[in-house]
Amino acid sequence: MENLCCLQFRGGPSSYSSGKGKNHDGDIKFGFDLVKGKANHPMEDYHVARFVEIEEHELGLFAIYDGHSGDLVPSYLQKHLFNNILSESEFWVDPKRSISKAYEKTDAAILSHDSDLGRGGSTSVTAVLINGQRLWVANLGDSRAVISKGGQAMQLSTDHEPSTERVSIEHKGGFVSNMPGDVPRVNGQLAVSRAFGDKSLKSHLRSDPAIHDTVVDTKTDLLVLASDGLWKVMNNQEAVDIARKIKDPQKAAKRLVAEALKRDSKDDISCVVVRFR
Repeated sequence: MENLCCLQFRGGPSSYSSGKGKNHDGDIKFGFDLVKGKANHPMEDYHVARFVEIEEHELGLFAIYDGHSGDLVPSYLQKHLFNNILSESEFWVDPKRSISKAYEKTDAAILSHDSDLGRGGSTSVTAVLINGQRLWVANLGDSRAVISKGGQAMQLSTDHEPSTERVSIEHKGGFVSNMPGDVPRVNGQLAVSRAFGDKSLKSHLRSDPAIHDTVVDTKTDLLVLASDGLWKVMNNQEAVDIARKIKDPQKAAKRLVAEALKRDSKDDISCVVVRFR
């Protein structure tokens, strides 16, 4: 495990990336699997999955960043978002406020960057596990977190879709398109209503995250984070049912990705599975 001063979130996606790890005591394990979709552009999904030790606390840090219009924004998030969250002075006393502030500051940094960084965008789902006991999940867009308690799937994120946030979008002067054969889109372009970046659409988008927390109790068996490449073809309970059958979380993540491919998902697919017991 690492200390905050040394935290570096590096590495990028490839057409295939997989791995696993565990906490200090070895009782909480994680695995991840990422596969490039069939679209004619480079992989745009990035992830984080690791345990770190900070001020005598053990933190599990897990995330999926699903980019669009390039991979610059998800790459930036992989390197900076968790550091920004943990650098908030109030993190240990008010995690919710700290996460919200860090999301806001990170988006502002992306938009003010001198390069073309802010032109692209990314959804995000982040999970911070504190001492194996409390889980804080935040998200923008349609990357999703689902926890299993006693085998029952419970979504810990909010799908930010243009159709459900139409009032907010129109109040800001934007519109939601509903073209036949297509999903609703902000100004006919973006299929999510909240995201990092997207400078050209930002005046009509929101970047404040939905934040949920839960106690990791004796009924909590696993957590699944995934990009919409998985959730487009699989519901929450199906994902939990598949993952619970496989003890090794890396193999569970690989199985979920394989099932999404079998169901003809064409998008990039990224999945992190955390097994608590």
